Amino acid sequence: MVIPNLKLNTGASIPQVGLGTWMLTDEKECKDAVTSALEIGYPHIDTAQAYHNEQFVGEVMKASGIARKDIFITTKIDVDNMGYRLEDSFNKSLKKLQTDYVDLLLLHFPMTMYRRPAWPRMEEIYKSGRAKNIGVSNYMINHLEELLAECEVRPAVNQFEMHVFLQSPELVDFCKQQGIVVEAYSPLARGRRMDDPTLVAIAKKHKKTSAQIMIRWCIEMGAVTIPKSAHKDRIAENFEVFDFKLDKADLKMLKTLDQDFRVSWDPTHVP
Repeated sequence: MVIPNLKLNTGASIPQVGLGTWMLTDEKECKDAVTSALEIGYPHIDTAQAYHNEQFVGEVMKASGIARKDIFITTKIDVDNMGYRLEDSFNKSLKKLQTDYVDLLLLHFPMTMYRRPAWPRMEEIYKSGRAKNIGVSNYMINHLEELLAECEVRPAVNQFEMHVFLQSPELVDFCKQQGIVVEAYSPLARGRRMDDPTLVAIAKKHKKTSAQIMIRWCIEMGAVTIPKSAHKDRIAENFEVFDFKLDKADLKMLKTLDQDFRVSWDPTHVP
């Protein structure tokens, strides 16, 4: 199966689907999930310092025998490490992941005090080659405007909560205008509205599940998406989204589901 990639503003490519590992803090659960994902063919694993599972991800990747160049690894700098500890914390992340570089390094949250001085440190890591691409997470338009006005290296990615019930069209359009790839976390809205009648009807039409429709919608929107699951059958299901497409009628119906329904932290009030 050929997984579509999106071109980043650095010239690199990012696989459009990856495995999210948030809340996979139990060693066996995390390792089983990542092992399953790699066996199924996922080319992209998303972790973070705050997830406390970089070590587990690194051990699985090492044991998999898959060439490093064939796995796209994302990690994120924790809020507590965005100050003077940023580079040291990143070096520890590399050690845990058992790699010399990550494909994408993100600032996890736009902390008011630390985000501006943190970015030049991210740029230095990028220039050193230890992060092939750098970006941000949970940044709203005001945060991006501030960063773009000052940065030397533009963010390649903005990862934020995005799904059919939280479509954020203004933020998505801004990112695209600025050449920043959108990456959707919580694309399934943590399963809270899988029984929505519109979603169920479209899933039935395509002989797919509601989850697969939600993931496919992210892909059709031109976003990278990182659904998370600890169950092998769900991990496989979430990957089976490349054998169909949503038509114009589907997309029109799904557009009506945008209700500003947020299931994760809310960065819209961060100045």
